[in-house]
Amino acid sequence: MCATCGCSDDAGVRVTDPSAAPTHPHDHDHAPGHEHGHEHGRGPEHGHDHAAERTVLLEQKVLARNDELAERNREWLAERDILAVNLMSSPGSGKTTLLERTIRELGAEVALSVVEGDQETLFDAERIRATGCRVIQVNTGAGCHLDADMLAAALRELDPPRRSVVFVENVGNLVCPALFDLGEHTRVVVMSVTEGADKPLKYPHMFRTADLVLLNKVDLLPYVDFDLARFQDFVNQVNTRSRVVRVSATRGDGMPGWYGWLRERAGDRPASVAASMP
Repeated sequence: MCATCGCSDDAGVRVTDPSAAPTHPHDHDHAPGHEHGHEHGRGPEHGHDHAAERTVLLEQKVLARNDELAERNREWLAERDILAVNLMSSPGSGKTTLLERTIRELGAEVALSVVEGDQETLFDAERIRATGCRVIQVNTGAGCHLDADMLAAALRELDPPRRSVVFVENVGNLVCPALFDLGEHTRVVVMSVTEGADKPLKYPHMFRTADLVLLNKVDLLPYVDFDLARFQDFVNQVNTRSRVVRVSATRGDGMPGWYGWLRERAGDRPASVAASMP
């Protein structure tokens, strides 16, 4: 059990290439460049004395271990000039549809690959694979987020090419994924207009960590009660540096703004990455 967010590792983590035969959950290399380190299920022995203090210490240990592995991932990605984008959202926001369109429209011009995070199934990975994009599925079991060790194993299996872009579609959850640094270069929160304009204040840490907010399904605005100005104000209250880009992943509205932002982010990386972006 993870003291930080309450999720469990008991069901195990599976890193799966949907084009390959299934393997044992732990039949993978644990890196890039580091040992497997699941600290979530390990902690002090049960006891009622000083329980709160022990919980805090365990949380610190879990996050410290994760941060150490995240730095190794960051170094591994930097050495290969790979731009890693962590996509986070609640379930059903349209992350996979967004990725499908992005791959179709940019995939011929820049090398893209995807790490898909879900508790179970290969559904989303199969959708991405149907676009021709290289994809690895990470099933977290009872876990509610990806962590740095899971991404390390996925990157080793995925083996993305140098000077490419890796999208990490995190588990659908507006709380836990924000707590765990994966070693990514940038974070994007995808939210749909069907979810309500108050989400930035209800889940401030998620929106506070975002470098970009993609407001998806804007084609549904005529049919839902969603106050755009109120939403923008709430985002600004928790995060003054994040841009909001309005998109419809199904119809294509606003997608050039998303692609332009990706180009800007690629410009923050080594020149070799920036040169590969359209």
